[in-house]
Amino acid sequence: MHTDTLSPAGPAWQAQALCAQTGADFFFPEPGSSVREAKRICAMCDMRTACLEYALSHDERFGVWGGLSEKERLRLRRTPS
Repeated sequence: MHTDTLSPAGPAWQAQALCAQTGADFFFPEPGSSVREAKRICAMCDMRTACLEYALSHDERFGVWGGLSEKERLRLRRTPS
């Protein structure tokens, strides 16, 4: 079961996520840049589900979260449950 244990640095899962060891450049690329590398890293990350849940619940508008781009998360939010 996932719980959001908030700390000054953010939810506890963030410290365990692969992106924490990689750096933000891949996950927040310049507009029009490829997100392929970020998605590849996300695909290997055990925290991907928690990351996506966080992004959706906090309405993150930028970057790759949980293996999905901004446009993909927007489509996911618009899809009826």
